[in-house]
Amino acid sequence: MSRKTGKPSFVRQAEQARARRVPLVAFIASVVVAALLAGLAGFLIGRPDATTRAIDEIRAQEAKRDVEQIKALTTVARSSQQALTPLLDAFDAAVESGRPADAATVASWQQTVKGLVSAHSESPSGTTATNVARGGFRGAISDFTTAVDLYATAVAGPAEQRAGLIAIATRARTGAATAWSVAAAQLDQINVDAGLGHQHVYLETEQGSGAFTADGEEEGHTGP
Repeated sequence: MSRKTGKPSFVRQAEQARARRVPLVAFIASVVVAALLAGLAGFLIGRPDATTRAIDEIRAQEAKRDVEQIKALTTVARSSQQALTPLLDAFDAAVESGRPADAATVASWQQTVKGLVSAHSESPSGTTATNVARGGFRGAISDFTTAVDLYATAVAGPAEQRAGLIAIATRARTGAATAWSVAAAQLDQINVDAGLGHQHVYLETEQGSGAFTADGEEEGHTGP
């Protein structure tokens, strides 16, 4: 007789028990995972968003830093305005009179604009609006330097070329004053936006030159 083949009964019972345990373990695991996810969701909903808070803190720090930069730039621009005003008055008077300024006077002009170049040389990183104002003043100072150097070349050069070179220097001076007015308008706006009030550092410009002028608001007024 042939022997019966098949698994012993105790093996079959073990396999059946194991088969019953697998779904049970999976069920328990799913319940645990669901509970953990629910708890995590509740935790995230019930607490402030850390990322948002961190972003707000960074923005607050940037705003504070920008206000300090605006104050510093305004101080530099105002002192530059005070230095440029007598220089431009003397420049314009010499041009209008037809009598070139003497070498010592021109040399003092060059020394003044050289000092202004140094005063506006710093480039701290700020907001776009503040950087635009800073770059505008720096560009205007560079243009004033060109105008003064052209005038110096004119008075030191041949007499027959003097009038033409002075005319070019005068156009450069007007262009520099116009560029300055744009930077001054930007500076005025960022001061208002920062709650510091209107700050006017405009230069005297000729009518019809295209330069911006002060808006008529009182200095320090915080309105629009």
